[in-house]
Amino acid sequence: MTSRNQLDSLVHSVQKSLKEYGDKLAADERAKIEAALKDAEEAMKTDDKEKIDAKAQVLSQLAQKLGEKMYAEAQQAQAHRTAATQKHRSRQMRLTSSTPSLTEVKDKKG
Repeated sequence: MTSRNQLDSLVHSVQKSLKEYGDKLAADERAKIEAALKDAEEAMKTDDKEKIDAKAQVLSQLAQKLGEKMYAEAQQAQAHRTAATQKHRSRQMRLTSSTPSLTEVKDKKG
């Protein structure tokens, strides 16, 4: 019973991830995950613990690959945000250093 519950939880997790990030996968990778999900759902209908555990292992391995894609995408997005922030700060520093301060302007007039 525990194996079935674990597999059920894994199935729901992978389905959610696939809905969110499935479009980022190659068609063959997505097809493999979808087939593994179907196999897992069929295995859960049985009382065969070995079959359930085997399907869980296959789905888990494929889910790990999906997780790696999600992580890589998150890292890439973070890198882009960091680069944009640094570019903005650099521009602000150039603007600040090239604009005379108010005290400098007053001194020149006086």
